[in-house]
Amino acid sequence: MRILLTGCNGQLGWELERALCPLGQVFAFDRGTLDIGDPAAVSARMRETRPQVVVNAAAFTAVDRAETESEPALRVNAVAPGIIAEEARRAGALLVHYSTDYVFDGAKRGAYAETDAPNPLNAYGRGKLAGERAVAQAAGEHLVLRTSWLYGTRGQNFLRTILRLALTRERLRIVDDQVGAPTWCRLVAEATGQILAQRIARGGGDSGVFHLACAGATSWHGFARAILEEFAGEIERQPVLEAISTPEYPLPAARPANSLLDCGKLERATGIALPDWRHALALCARDGMQASLLQSITG
Repeated sequence: MRILLTGCNGQLGWELERALCPLGQVFAFDRGTLDIGDPAAVSARMRETRPQVVVNAAAFTAVDRAETESEPALRVNAVAPGIIAEEARRAGALLVHYSTDYVFDGAKRGAYAETDAPNPLNAYGRGKLAGERAVAQAAGEHLVLRTSWLYGTRGQNFLRTILRLALTRERLRIVDDQVGAPTWCRLVAEATGQILAQRIARGGGDSGVFHLACAGATSWHGFARAILEEFAGEIERQPVLEAISTPEYPLPAARPANSLLDCGKLERATGIALPDWRHALALCARDGMQASLLQSITG
């Protein structure tokens, strides 16, 4: 199988390149080698690689910057997925595209299902929702995988931010009234590989949107506390954690109060379900300590 992967240097893309290798030949591109907002460039790469699967992990993920940098954010998150989807349809290739819990407003009690109506609160969410709709409109074979609160040992994310601040500050003020399920990007990449392996074995499958996130729930404050517990042996002096409300930490982009995703649809279709977020964090921490994560953050 020939697989074209975009965004290979991002935290998810880096994991995907490794998770997809057992399935076949992976042609991995970063922003420097493939501008996904350029239709001619996308078309050229498709002709060169002749993929049977396209995995689009490229995205403009700076949520707050998207409020002011609307043009590049929309080009990557809203327009480019449609371009890629059109090219994938013409090539007869399956497209796997990633979206976000930020397509919802967070007002619902309980986890969001794929059938719940989106209502994004910020520019990032609106762009990602437009990208989802562009993929569907292209009418090719596709999977849109919505995930939430992604983190990993690479790139910029909450895990690395907390560890960096813990080494330099005595007190951390963390929002405690937004709820979600932190999701290790490696598990998303591995699940993607499993989904594709199943589709290969079955000769295809349904197109549509599926939620893919860890089980359980916590707040950002709870996530920070768990991070410090997992890395306690690596941090000489633990900072004091202070729980605060969203208005006490204003940001340019509004965040949903509830980011929980119901992943039952994917589990019923594939049997695949990610573990509880706390267990996933323990696995990530073990991997991070083996990879000298704190040294990479400080050095």
